[in-house]
Amino acid sequence: MNEQTPLPSAKDVRELVEGLVGREVTVTTGGAMVDPAGGALVGVYVDRRMRLVAMVLLDLPLAAGVGAALGLVPARAAAEAVELRELPTNLSENAAEVLNVTASLFNAEGAPHVRLDRVYQPFEPLASDLTPWVLSYVRRTDLTMEVAGYGEGAFSLLVV
Repeated sequence: MNEQTPLPSAKDVRELVEGLVGREVTVTTGGAMVDPAGGALVGVYVDRRMRLVAMVLLDLPLAAGVGAALGLVPARAAAEAVELRELPTNLSENAAEVLNVTASLFNAEGAPHVRLDRVYQPFEPLASDLTPWVLSYVRRTDLTMEVAGYGEGAFSLLVV
C-alpha cells in the first residue's frame, strides 16, 4: 500500500472546527509555525503500526479558545488561561477532543488509518523524536485561526 496520508486543506480544517464548536471560525493561511516552547497543545497521530504520521499544534490562545468554545465556557476563562500560561483541565480536555476528531481529516479512502495517540499539554516537553518535526518543512498547513467571540491563535498541522 503506497498511498499517502492526505494533507487536509485550510477549508477542511475550518469546517471541522466550526462544526465542533458551533461558532464561526475564520482561518488565514500562511500563519506562523506553532512553536511548543511558547506553549502549545500538541496532538500526535500514528498509523496502525504505531508510526508517527502527523502532528497538530494549537498555540495556547487557540487551545484555550477552542476548548472554551466547545464547552460553552465564557471567553474570559480562555483569556485567564492565556494570562496564567496554563490550560485548565476542562479547556484542555475539550481542545483534546477537537484534536481527536481532527484524525478524521487524515483518514481518506485508500490512505493508512490514522488515530490520535497522545496529547501533550502546553509547556510539557515533547518526546525527543517529535521535536525535530515541529519546525520542519514537511507537508504542512500553518494557519491563523479565529473562533468568533474567543479570539485567535495559531494552528499548525503537519504530515510527516
